[in-house]
Amino acid sequence: MDKRQAQELVEKANLTFDERGLIPCIVQQEGTGEVLMMAWMNEESVALTLEQNTTWFWSRSRQELWHKGETSGNTQALKELRYDCDADCLLAVVDSPGPACHTGSRSCFFGRFE
Repeated sequence: MDKRQAQELVEKANLTFDERGLIPCIVQQEGTGEVLMMAWMNEESVALTLEQNTTWFWSRSRQELWHKGETSGNTQALKELRYDCDADCLLAVVDSPGPACHTGSRSCFFGRFE
């Protein structure tokens, strides 16, 4: 998909971004349904994700785009990008062969209340 097509899809979805221009994105492993992580996207990272078929997010701490796996090598191949009924949350279904968490864990959701 080219850049123009990706941008048109984002506009057509009429996504609801928050006051910071961000939308949450849950990342799920294709086939298993395992929830890997949650990260924030802005309009540009949504379009880049669709265009390049790999996940891009917005880093709130660094105030910049980041390509998942750019430094770690743990990239996520996009299989499908969905939005919810209110168009205010995304679900990225990916193939993520390596760890998804910056801690080296497979999933960011390893903490439990006990």
